[in-house]
Amino acid sequence: MPEYLSPGVYVEEVDAGTKPIESVGTAVAAFVGYTAQARDPRNGSSLLGKPTLVTNWSQFTQSFGGFAKGAYTPEAVYGYFLNGGSRAYVVSVKTVGGAVSGGAAPMGLLTSGDKKDVIRVKLQEGGSSAKEVKITSTPNEVTEGAAPTFNLVIQAGRTKETYDNVNLVRGDKQFAETAVNTKSKLVEIQVVTEDQSLVPAGDVSIGAEAGTSSKKVGLEDYQGAAADRTGLGGLAALPEVTMLVAPDLMSAYEAGELDDKGIQGVQTALIDFSEQTRYVFTILDCPPGLSPQEVNDWRMKVNYDTTRAALYYPWIEVNDPVAGGGRTHFVPPSGYMAGVYARTDAERGVHKAPANEVVRGVLGLEINVTKGEQDILNPNGVNCIRSFPGRGIRVWGARTLSSDASWRYVPVRRLFNMVEASIERGTQWAVFEPNDYDLWARLRRDLSAYLKTVWTSGALFGRTAGEAFYVKVDEENNPAELRDLGQLVVEVGIRPVKPAEFLIIRISQWAPEDGGAE
Repeated sequence: MPEYLSPGVYVEEVDAGTKPIESVGTAVAAFVGYTAQARDPRNGSSLLGKPTLVTNWSQFTQSFGGFAKGAYTPEAVYGYFLNGGSRAYVVSVKTVGGAVSGGAAPMGLLTSGDKKDVIRVKLQEGGSSAKEVKITSTPNEVTEGAAPTFNLVIQAGRTKETYDNVNLVRGDKQFAETAVNTKSKLVEIQVVTEDQSLVPAGDVSIGAEAGTSSKKVGLEDYQGAAADRTGLGGLAALPEVTMLVAPDLMSAYEAGELDDKGIQGVQTALIDFSEQTRYVFTILDCPPGLSPQEVNDWRMKVNYDTTRAALYYPWIEVNDPVAGGGRTHFVPPSGYMAGVYARTDAERGVHKAPANEVVRGVLGLEINVTKGEQDILNPNGVNCIRSFPGRGIRVWGARTLSSDASWRYVPVRRLFNMVEASIERGTQWAVFEPNDYDLWARLRRDLSAYLKTVWTSGALFGRTAGEAFYVKVDEENNPAELRDLGQLVVEVGIRPVKPAEFLIIRISQWAPEDGGAE
């Protein structure tokens, strides 16, 4: 209390107004994965493992280079900004060198039995992230009057390509150069002999180009350390992050560095991070090349049960920026999905499901999921991306990976994340205030005012504010024994809107009693 020592008029300011609560941001993604480089453009210091804010594609390239073979994170970040993202943190856990851009690629030769050069092989630009590509040629039995044929097997990590009964006859429909170069995503070949009676034999291995790191990334690289502010430990100190994406788990899988259990281990760590931080939602990818039945089996095997993550399938086809020349390839969808989340939040609000939305920049899908196949996947929390004639490629699922029906939908979980984080940050002023009726009334007023704005935005279900939410803070939930412990309990209930996942229109024949219509 101020002291009044002499007569006079004293004007004092009394803080009796409301303490407005503002909704926190909901669309800041964090990308953890591989990049071409990780250098601070200002001083050249290493950014490896350190969360770094980027607000557009140009900023990303300055710190982390551009697109790079063997890294899905650059394309995920590009897809994020393309689909509506505006801010992102990038954590590079491995650098894979610059992109191949028309320079000399590593080469090898497949020779005939008498050591004559037959086929020149070079790595496909933008091909596998594996450290070695192995090509094996096996001659077939010679048929009289026919050109000799052979089988080619091309192996890179878990990716395998097979070309049977090809030959060296230029112009033939089984000409090896044509067969491989029109389909292979791993190598390009050139037939260097004019002798059609020769066949290549043996095998050749081609190493990845210089500049690619040989480091194997494990769980500890993703987890990082909170003390050093690296990896997930560094993201824990950034409360504005609301989404988490790690597409390069699949780069490691394709290169043979991680198996199914390895993927499960890291994805479980990402989910655990979301559970611990409470306000981060994880967007997961499935392994590549899986049929609908196989992805359902994989989903059952990993057995995730969380309200704070969603899984998307299948992989999406986009332009290959490394290979160029109009080539395309398939990439994990998680980065693009994060962009769809951000766009939906900005245009409609976090309560709107990020579904039935066009995915920008996508040319096709690894597999076109049918309605019957989605009937199996959707109840198990696999959100499908589907192609609809005349309507483009759209996200056609909005489920979490939770077995709890109350938390089945992505927008419900993310709405609660926003409301809880907003209330937590907007009521910090009340800590250490006298725990009395005045404080209770002020909290009731401020929370009700905030929740009314949430209701008027369309995020809560109810014709009136009283139907949409309630705030209770009184002697019933704050008895003397709790007040003696220094505790103040405020009970808040909200009714979130849920997406109309199944639109059921019942149609029947109608015959008025008078036999006619007015």
